[in-house]
Amino acid sequence: MRLSSFFYFAAFGVKTILLGKKKPILGTIIVTDKCNLHCKHCSVNNIAAVVHPYAQIRNEMQQLYDMGIRILFFCGGETFLWKDGERTLRDLVIEAKQMGFLIVNVVTNGTFPIDLPEADLILLSLDGDKQRHNEIRGDTYDTIMKNINNATADNICLYMAINQINKDYVREVCITARDTKNVRAVSFNFHTPYPDTKELALTKEEKAICCATITQMMKEGAPVFNLKSAFPYLIENRFPTPCYQCVVMENGKLSTCGRCIEVPGLCEQCGYFFVAEYTLLFRGNPKIMFEMLRTYLKYI
Repeated sequence: MRLSSFFYFAAFGVKTILLGKKKPILGTIIVTDKCNLHCKHCSVNNIAAVVHPYAQIRNEMQQLYDMGIRILFFCGGETFLWKDGERTLRDLVIEAKQMGFLIVNVVTNGTFPIDLPEADLILLSLDGDKQRHNEIRGDTYDTIMKNINNATADNICLYMAINQINKDYVREVCITARDTKNVRAVSFNFHTPYPDTKELALTKEEKAICCATITQMMKEGAPVFNLKSAFPYLIENRFPTPCYQCVVMENGKLSTCGRCIEVPGLCEQCGYFFVAEYTLLFRGNPKIMFEMLRTYLKYI
């Protein structure tokens, strides 16, 4: 992370904490909900299967930038399916950088070749060992691992959504992140139980076991891009929601925190680690502040 970016984020954090502001800093643009997979835990793919045009996404980028957003995520669906004429996802990332976003990240299922060195992080879904991952996402594990090894930069962060199918394979994903070329870190979420996927949700006891495993893997040198100080809040679902510092833009619609905010009762069952981390950070939690500083400087 550049020193100028660090000072910008530090100043934003101080103002937010001291003045109690709810201004956002992190924004996600859904470039398409079209996806080549039909994962068991996903409730937001192929609803409209529309690839949004460049002009619309460019306007949404500008809108978020004008709001003060400086951390931008491109998300899907599957982001690498996005194309408008000769423009590809790489053009969006480059343009976002030129516009002034300080951190630009991309979320992908990893089934397409990874040639995107311009992104700060590529969050790539890996949901367990080969058997569990393929049970959730179809026969994609070998393709994904091949694409990771052939990637043109070491900016990949593995991304695991922990659920009833893969909850016993957190350690394996940590080891993969530690030992695989081009992988910088691994990030976790607990499954957020949309109405059609409630059976995949973890109990508090299961979340505690997973957090204990992640903590142990941190001690063993796994590059985990999550904050240990937030784990007790995540286990008990006692962090404040929604996260007012995060917004999502999808087809011109702006939502606070995430697309799930309109689903009754879902905020109270949120499994997104970053939501807990950000809300606790902007409430002035000192342990979170210190750990986030150390983690972000290390991996971004």
